[in-house]
Amino acid sequence: MTTSADSARHPGRTGRTEGPSRRHLLAGAAGAGLAVAAGVQQGARAAELPALGTYDVVVIGSGAAGMTAALTAARRGLSCVVVEKAATFGGSAARSGAGIWIPNNPVILAAGVPDTPAKAAAYLAAVVGADVPADRQRAFLAHGPAMLSSVMAHTPLRFRWMEGYSDYYPELPGGLPNGRSIEPDQLDGNLLGAELARLNPPYLEVPAGMVVFSADYKWLALTAVSAQGVAVAAACLARGTKAAALGQRPLTMGQSLAAGLRIGLRSAGVPVWLGTPLTELYVEGGAVAGAVVSRDGVPGLVRARRGVVVGSGGFEHNAAMRARYQRQPIGTEWTVGAKENTGDGIRAGRHIGADLALMDDAWWGPAIPLPGQPYFCLAERTLPGGLLVNAAGRRFVNEAAPYGDVVHTMYERNPTDPDIPAWLITDQNHRNRYLFKDVAPALPFPDDWYTSGAAHKAWTLDALATAINVPAPALRATVDRFNALARKGDDTDFGRGDSAYDHYYTDPAILPDSCLAPLWLPPYHAFRIVPGDLGTKGGLRTDARARVLRPDGSVIPGLYAAGNASAAVMGHSYAGAGSTIGPAMTFGYIAALDLAGAL
Repeated sequence: MTTSADSARHPGRTGRTEGPSRRHLLAGAAGAGLAVAAGVQQGARAAELPALGTYDVVVIGSGAAGMTAALTAARRGLSCVVVEKAATFGGSAARSGAGIWIPNNPVILAAGVPDTPAKAAAYLAAVVGADVPADRQRAFLAHGPAMLSSVMAHTPLRFRWMEGYSDYYPELPGGLPNGRSIEPDQLDGNLLGAELARLNPPYLEVPAGMVVFSADYKWLALTAVSAQGVAVAAACLARGTKAAALGQRPLTMGQSLAAGLRIGLRSAGVPVWLGTPLTELYVEGGAVAGAVVSRDGVPGLVRARRGVVVGSGGFEHNAAMRARYQRQPIGTEWTVGAKENTGDGIRAGRHIGADLALMDDAWWGPAIPLPGQPYFCLAERTLPGGLLVNAAGRRFVNEAAPYGDVVHTMYERNPTDPDIPAWLITDQNHRNRYLFKDVAPALPFPDDWYTSGAAHKAWTLDALATAINVPAPALRATVDRFNALARKGDDTDFGRGDSAYDHYYTDPAILPDSCLAPLWLPPYHAFRIVPGDLGTKGGLRTDARARVLRPDGSVIPGLYAAGNASAAVMGHSYAGAGSTIGPAMTFGYIAALDLAGAL
């Protein structure tokens, strides 16, 4: 097992292995046999259910993976239906910032990004390591650019390069400090017509009257102290004013992505059945040939001539699955994933003999458990004038490191040096300068942040330590040490500021290092930090063609998976902003190509 320090410096190398043992293979083979037998029995029962139609391809889930798969299948001449558990479409993708990480895509190449296939392959291999087979990595890199071109050809979606949003490990071979990530351009929601009312709402609302892109937030956080921040805020407002004058309903980020894909499905004649949860997969003749779903509260069978693509999301809202597969403390209250993500597709696949992988992991990030919903904490922990401490009142991590690494470190250290919860410590200077969530600089935080225990405020560090139950002498010593390092601009303890990535959410006006500033102005603030996530990243194990595998490595005929219902191509790591959605869309595309016989 590697140490937490090793894990932070060497992404993806956690010391865990996913390779099956001989006992695992034998048990898996026996389990597969039983699953086939069970599938035959289920198939007999399912065949007696009301028929809901027959299509070439049945897609489970209307997130980015599912809709891309359905769009691709339809444009390859296959009949397709999308069945969606929720009353809305878009899943977690619609809630997200919709960053998309796809190396060598046409958008970044047109912008002059110096990417090459060799650079991308070297970088992904360095990030992922041995966690993911090389052929799956190659498949993602080979098909991602074509997927994006296809989406732009068959939907109104256009994309923007997120210039400056560094790859998460730009110092590794092939890493790009200026980034590879893209995001959707502005889209007029009126194009959806009445269907717009059924778009899953965003995780955070855009400020009224503004049109904001993900790449704008780093500057909006600095509006009180930066001319560039003021200029970006003005541009956001100008976009909103223009859209209003034209009678548009402007969508950006995940709202734009989900809406654009849905428009593409409508143009391709693909029906999307909302409020239609998956019950089980239908097996006939040893192959998956449809799905049992509940439509209008009545079970029925929708048949698939060629196969089923599971894109139903992860299991972040299934408390029993999280308790079974993941480390404690864990629960369902710290995730920002779509509430319908309870692992339905994963469990259905497992029931017919599918293998699972990466179930212990998630798209982690430090979160503040605010009343109502958790807040996924990005800029606030990276901006100068803040530090993270554990229950002993000591720093334990580079606060500006990629968010997944921070939570991996929390879990790895917690059994011996409790880091859950941790505390983000800031001062009033930080409060006066920077946006915090959606609270403007200098304004007080809502009262319920304090009454819930998510936030604390005190006029001395000793009093703050008492409030959060950490040793006061240790907290004072930690802040003193941090302040000394900040004044020198060199974090020799944890390397904050060493990577180009560390400087994305920072303040360029702070010298000598935009990541580091001392805490000096009372009152002091503390925010409870827990292991939040964007969704789980473990699920059905798939091959380079997105086909679902059994524990012995054999293919389950007719069954495909993509997105968070499948084990992530990123393994235990995270290459850059959009490493969830980029691969989800790409493997949805690959699954459809395979079903169409086009691979």
